[in-house]
Amino acid sequence: MNTTAATINARTTIKKPPTSAIRTVVNPWLMPVLVITLLVTIVVSVGIGALYVSPYEIWLILAKSLGYSAAVDATKEAILLAIRLPRVCLALLIGAGLAVSGAAIQGLFRNPLADPGLIGISSGASLAAVMMIVLEVKLFQTLTGLLGMYALSIVAFAGACATAFLVYRIARMAGKDVITTMLLTGIAINALSGALTGIMTYLATDEQLRNITFWSLGSLGGASWTSVLSILPFTAAALVGIPRLAKSLNLLALGESQASMLGVNLKSIKRQVIIFSTMAVGTSVAVAGIIGFIGLVIPHLIRMGVGSDHRRVLTGSALGGAIVLTLADSLARTIVAPAELPIGILTALLGTPVFLWILFRERRRAAA
Repeated sequence: MNTTAATINARTTIKKPPTSAIRTVVNPWLMPVLVITLLVTIVVSVGIGALYVSPYEIWLILAKSLGYSAAVDATKEAILLAIRLPRVCLALLIGAGLAVSGAAIQGLFRNPLADPGLIGISSGASLAAVMMIVLEVKLFQTLTGLLGMYALSIVAFAGACATAFLVYRIARMAGKDVITTMLLTGIAINALSGALTGIMTYLATDEQLRNITFWSLGSLGGASWTSVLSILPFTAAALVGIPRLAKSLNLLALGESQASMLGVNLKSIKRQVIIFSTMAVGTSVAVAGIIGFIGLVIPHLIRMGVGSDHRRVLTGSALGGAIVLTLADSLARTIVAPAELPIGILTALLGTPVFLWILFRERRRAAA
């Protein structure tokens, strides 16, 4: 009798799906909705502005650019192809890269409050850019002479890479990459970068201060096809490489020791997450400045719909980040037209209330 009861209980336990699976099945519509919303967002963002371009006109202009014969307005064609389309493409790449990097960093640290800035990527890029703006040393002058307007972006990307590498190397203890040490090292590097940036700001002239302020607030105003193509290889590598780590990140959620016993190469996973995140975030800061809250809030919102499975969280975060940043940029260039609001301010104004709502919601759920 006892054996029969135990067998029934065992079968019941085996058939019971995990909580994450339940949450994933409940919301199968989220991914299709995100894809459709992204397409609508692209059309709306490309069309709105001082000169409105209808969806039909967008279609005709794109058809003409592909070689088909179509009668289009020359002014609208120039604005669409030279200004708005590269700007929307840049917003899509940066938003997707920041969000998927944020989801990967949160999975690596097993902390939903983590974001790419936590390991010093953003602060390192910002420090390098501010140093180039303020310090007129021969190295920076030589780079400016060789690379022109792209010198600042390349220096910022180099700063992001150097900071991430420094954090990773310091965090290695006895041949192992300890997550806690990496987290604390990132906090320390962030504080040091902030202090050095403060010194540079103190030494800056009025004109340099304006450049620093513009850089720190973030903007997509300088978007061009050259800037899109310059970050495309790095962001594409992150968007392809990070979702391939989803299974390992799921196992890492059980703990480092359990994941290691299940065959996860912890050293390789940590290294790949850091490298891909640095590529995506470093290039975004290099071309658009610091844009906050995308990598922090978007993964939270996606988890509310699909659960904790990184196979869906990472893909959904990329789509959600692209949607949110594209919409934010559309608001930034239209809400105070003909002026333009820095996009970093807008993402902070929109992201802070959403993040606080998520925190209070989780607190009520925990109390219940």
